[in-house]
Amino acid sequence: MRKGLVLVVSAPSGAGKTTLCRRLLSLDSEISFSVSYTTRSPRPNERNGVDYFFVDKETFKKMINEGAFLEWAEVHGNFYGTSLEQVKEAISSGKDVLLDIDVQGAFQVREKLGREAVLVFILPPSFEELEKRLKKRGTEDPKELELRLSVAKEEIAKAQAFDYLIVNDVLEEALDRLYSILKAERQRTFRRSDLIMRFF
Repeated sequence: MRKGLVLVVSAPSGAGKTTLCRRLLSLDSEISFSVSYTTRSPRPNERNGVDYFFVDKETFKKMINEGAFLEWAEVHGNFYGTSLEQVKEAISSGKDVLLDIDVQGAFQVREKLGREAVLVFILPPSFEELEKRLKKRGTEDPKELELRLSVAKEEIAKAQAFDYLIVNDVLEEALDRLYSILKAERQRTFRRSDLIMRFF
């Protein structure tokens, strides 16, 4: 049986990674979404256990102390984290796991999982386009918008440490590239030793 892989997708806020991740999940039944834990309030239409597990800061800090997270980070004053048990269970049963997480979280995953994790960074077509998308979204006040744009610059500066870069200009093209990466990574020799062992 093929061992599962962890596909980590990161991007600055507003680059469209969540849309890309949702579309990828609808294309392929062998990859499952890892639902993160967060202390932030749900946005309209977000459901607990589907988009995130919404918990308070006290619960989150207790989970950190118990070593429950594969990765966790504090972003814009809120905590986000990925369940270690959930991910390990999936990959050991041959399932691929998709993580929609920030840059610092991606680096923690790489540190803990090594080459089992594949890191993909989604870039906006330009900084101006990113600003336009964030303004159009209308979920941040001017001060929050300024903070997100400043954080975006820092994140983009770290993109070189990722395995792959995709520019999300035309959604369908970006999705094709993301899916191609997943399909190619599934055939990496170290993940397919089961095929070789059939001959011995």
